[in-house]
Amino acid sequence: MHPDSWPFPGQSYLKPLSTRQFHRIVVEAGQAAGIGKHVGPHTLRQCFATHLLEDNVDVRVIQVLLGYARLDNTDFYIK
Repeated sequence: MHPDSWPFPGQSYLKPLSTRQFHRIVVEAGQAAGIGKHVGPHTLRQCFATHLLEDNVDVRVIQVLLGYARLDNTDFYIK
């Protein structure tokens, strides 16, 4: 990926997707996939942490990847 590019570009390559646009895309993808419960951007974060945990990634590594300074903030994902 080019250093000046956005991971989620908007209609213009100069701007990223807005948080509202990203939320709408994730919600619509969840609906299109037939997922019966609410799916939002935070669901992606939860799934990321869950899959890492299922792959036996150390919880301290997950903490860093999620950007938490304190390990107890990661507890939400490991219960």
